[in-house]
Amino acid sequence: MWTGREGSSTFVVAAVLTFFLLDTVAYVQAKNFEDVRCKCICPPYRNITGHIYNRNVSQKDCNCLHVVEPMPVPGHDVEAYCLLCECKYEERSSNTIKVTIIIYLSVVGALLLYMLFLLLVDPLIRKHDAYTQPLHNEEDSEEMRPPVDSAQAKGNTVLERVEGAQQRWKKQVQEQRKTVFDRHKMLS
Repeated sequence: MWTGREGSSTFVVAAVLTFFLLDTVAYVQAKNFEDVRCKCICPPYRNITGHIYNRNVSQKDCNCLHVVEPMPVPGHDVEAYCLLCECKYEERSSNTIKVTIIIYLSVVGALLLYMLFLLLVDPLIRKHDAYTQPLHNEEDSEEMRPPVDSAQAKGNTVLERVEGAQQRWKKQVQEQRKTVFDRHKMLS
């Protein structure tokens, strides 16, 4: 079983290799209708409104004469009408788009599973918090607080460091509340 850096690098190599194989297979296969097209944008001409024409033709046949069907103008105006039309050959790889979406959804799914895991495991790991006392017991809560052990405060894991920072923040909030209420009592 792979662990650590070997596992993640192997996964990345496998994902990249799969991506290139799918892209190569898609390129070798015949192009789908959605993957290639010739798009002609024709502006209004005399009494004819503007229109956009799409057709699946080869790149050399990507011009007004091959794409615009039915021709909206009579035979003697075809050349003038086609000069106004702008035709572009467009090509895209739908397999590349599919693989990108699959990778994106996989990452989002993995993050959601990780969040669910943390939500389920966090109550089991978290200890009872002595700092969350009601405000009217401020003096009592300070006396009841257990002293923070210096070895415990350092913490080796990320969770312990986060909990330590959270405890320090809660202590600062309690001190600020106490000073605000003391000032309020002095002013009244």
